Amino acid sequence: MNFTKEDILKILEEVVDPEIPTVSLVDLGVITNIETKDDFVKITMTPTFSGCPAMDYMKQDVIDTLDRYGVENKEVEITFDEPWSSNKITEKGLEGLKKHGLALPQKYISPEEINYIQYATCPHCDGDNTELRSPFGPTLCRAFHFCNDCNMMFEQFKAL
Repeated sequence: MNFTKEDILKILEEVVDPEIPTVSLVDLGVITNIETKDDFVKITMTPTFSGCPAMDYMKQDVIDTLDRYGVENKEVEITFDEPWSSNKITEKGLEGLKKHGLALPQKYISPEEINYIQYATCPHCDGDNTELRSPFGPTLCRAFHFCNDCNMMFEQFKAL
């Protein structure tokens, strides 16, 4: 059976980030390319961080999901050719991050903007009176913040 790029994109919307199950890999921007030709499908994935421990799991989840839909002739490749950026997260993905209780990353412009991680809007009360407590969260892609308005700790998905 021949699948279109749109077919594959719809199928892959079912594959969620194992650490943030409210966001699909498509909406997180991890699925960076889909090629279809005749009955062959090639998926390219780019991890959020080079040391992402969940990448092999996500790759296998993509393969398993494609298998369930009968996509037999396929290749799933992990590449760092084009670095991932938090700017690749879709609006739906940003909503999923917030639903998971994460502060949203600011738009990333350049590494010279070192203060991009300093600021976060609280996902609990939407307050801006927050402070960075640690740039190191439970995963490489998150940081810890504290909200002085509602007195809640929260994680921020880092801009990159």
